[in-house]
Amino acid sequence: MNGKLNKRERIGFLLIIFLPFFVSIISLLIGSYPISLKDVLKTFLSIFSSASLKEIPEVYRDIILKIRLPRVILALAVGASLSVSGASLQALFRNPLVNEYILGISSGAAFGASLSIVFFGKGFPVELSSFIFAFIAFLSVLLISKEAGSDIISLLLTGVIVTAFFTSLLTMVEFLANPYSLQSLFFWLMGSFSLAGWKEVFYSLPFMLVGMTVLFLYGWRMNVLSLGDEEAKALGLNVKLEKLFIMIAATMATSSAISSTGIIGWVGLIIPHISRMIFGVDNRKVIPASALIGATFLLIADDLSRGITSFEIPVGIFTSIIGIPFFIYFLRKSGKLWA
Repeated sequence: MNGKLNKRERIGFLLIIFLPFFVSIISLLIGSYPISLKDVLKTFLSIFSSASLKEIPEVYRDIILKIRLPRVILALAVGASLSVSGASLQALFRNPLVNEYILGISSGAAFGASLSIVFFGKGFPVELSSFIFAFIAFLSVLLISKEAGSDIISLLLTGVIVTAFFTSLLTMVEFLANPYSLQSLFFWLMGSFSLAGWKEVFYSLPFMLVGMTVLFLYGWRMNVLSLGDEEAKALGLNVKLEKLFIMIAATMATSSAISSTGIIGWVGLIIPHISRMIFGVDNRKVIPASALIGATFLLIADDLSRGITSFEIPVGIFTSIIGIPFFIYFLRKSGKLWA
């Protein structure tokens, strides 16, 4: 595959590179407390200039720097992580319907995170618990499907079973949780950035960046693996090891995202399809494109969730409403995308 961009693809990449920055600026203006673009720019300048600090009300600095900015950063990172993970798993299993939710990663991560939130508190990191159970769920899908058969149908059916199992465990945690924890957990499970702060950014962002970086670097390997195991071996790849690295990186990126925001569905399934429509099936292009488009998409969804009503709607509801019609459309076009 040729990794060079043609004219149309260069224009597409220039557009999606600037989109996250443009939407981020708009996102900083949106909220129950209106702040103008001029005041936002002054607030950022006040970080570097003590003279301009006196011109900015303290409430502006608190809203922009302590509430909206970490939320924007987290939404961008989560959108990119889920999209890159979805694109990588689809490439790894050579099927456009595969994503982190179908393979049990999301349900495992959600169970691990809820277990930490309800029972362990601060004694056990949410990110670590989320990653451990996400990987257990994913590994269970791979091992059970291998025994049932090596075809993609066995993999998807096993993913449904494992997802149902961890969803049941999650329901049990909800049943045992105290009313205060249950209220927080219920809102978290619908996917929300309402509690996003610098703490969540510092705890989750490094793991998401590590996972995405590995997947970025493995783009050309995914192209080779998509040819089949025998062809990949003939070209000098250690197939089992390469697949393991990709699966660990995708699980890390997904579980870190879920641990900070809860379950946000459809992003990892829909965004890679959009990327392939624009840039083809070369993963060296699809992976970075999915990161940029996914980051922008989720940030826009979060803006809608907190901007169209006086109260905040969980962003997971918006991604489902937007994602399902897209999925129906892409399901009909999936053959063309993978031709």
